[in-house]
Parts: sequence; C-alpha cells; structure tokens
Amino acid sequence: MPYPIEELDYRRTPLGELILRRRRSLDGTEIYEVKLNDRLLMSSLVNASEIALARLALAGTEDRELDVVVGGLGLGYTAREVLAAPGVRTMLVIEYLDAVIAWHRHGRLPLGTALDDDPRCRLVAGDFFALLNTPGRHLDPRDPGRRFHAILLDIDHSPRSLLHPRHGFLYTPDGLLRLADHLFPGGIFALWSADRPDNDFLQVLSSVFPAPRAHPVDFYNPLLDRDDLNTIYVARTEA
Repeated sequence: MPYPIEELDYRRTPLGELILRRRRSLDGTEIYEVKLNDRLLMSSLVNASEIALARLALAGTEDRELDVVVGGLGLGYTAREVLAAPGVRTMLVIEYLDAVIAWHRHGRLPLGTALDDDPRCRLVAGDFFALLNTPGRHLDPRDPGRRFHAILLDIDHSPRSLLHPRHGFLYTPDGLLRLADHLFPGGIFALWSADRPDNDFLQVLSSVFPAPRAHPVDFYNPLLDRDDLNTIYVARTEA
C-alpha cells in the first residue's frame, strides 16, 4: 500500500494556491513536492538539471572570487551547488514567494537550514523581474548599483512558458541588455529551461552576449518513468 501524502503547508499567493507536501516512495525515500494550483512545480526526486545549472554556469571560474545571484530558490539545489563551487564569496538568492524562504529557514525541506546557515548566503524576498527593471541597477536591495559575476535564473518553465506574462520582457534583446548591465565584464548569465534547446532564443541571446550556448541535460525522470531533457543556456558578457 502506498504511503499517504502529508501536506506540510498551504498558502494563497499572488500566483495561486501553493502547497508543500511530503510522501514516501515504496523504498521509504522521502519525497518533497511543491504544487502551484494544480500543477506540480518541483520535486526533490528531479533535481539533475537544477544542479547542472550551477555547475555549467560556474565551470572554469575556480580561480576567481565570485558574487552570484540566484533568481528562484525552489527546493534549493541550485543554490547549494553554487555554494559548493570554489571561489564563491557571496550568494544573493531572490525568491518571489515568502513561503518558500520560510520553508528553508524553518528546515522544512530536504536541505534543512543549510542555505540560511551559510554566512555567504542571503535569502531575499522579492520579485526578480521587478528588481531587474528598477532604474540604477538594483538587484540587491541593500546595495543599489551593485554588479555580480554571475546571475543564474530558474523561475519560468522556459522562455516560451512563463509563470507570468510580465516576465516576457526579460527574454527580449532589451530585457537581456538590462540584465547584462548587472554583470561585471566577462560576467555569466545562465538560464534553466524545461524545454529542448530553442534556436530562436539562442539568436535573441546572441544579440546581447557573444557565443551563447545551449547545453542539453539528459536525465531519468522517475515521476514520468522515462528519460527527460532540459536545457541550460550559458552566456557571457564581453570581458
């Protein structure tokens, strides 16, 4: 008999009904899931591409001290992998939903309080897209004008499948120029997508960043019982 599903938290949010739940697989593995409305938003069973986002973005940066932004906290796997990378000095994580930050701070997720306990990490409740569009370069509310060595983004399902229509500006040349203004010369922008590589979006990226790349990430998805594929886009500003 399957284990029952335990609802750990329920919130009404500007994006809809947010539910954190926990269940066990038949082998006893604890599985944490987040649902937004009736759609499964994330699961602790499926995190290969979230980890790949950090690894691909920061590959080759071992000899540098890095200040990193992560847009979208989720279950925290990307942020944890950023902190594991050599040379990361600070990490600012911007999360739209207060509840998600609270889950981490109260240890209700599989990573416990590991992110909040790390002095290099600061969790900020905010709208990444609104902060991005604030005049005067304002991703860090404490330090307007601050630049970063890398910005990693995992919020929308893909550049074509958005959580909110107003996010669409980012995936245009003007939006990417705005984002690039928050990076140091040679800074990295990396984007997670649930879809296959999109050549049209690569063309948009190349209008702002020289030689962007789309990295397919293949993995087994136990939720669907099949092989799956996500994409990590990595681009750099001119050095």
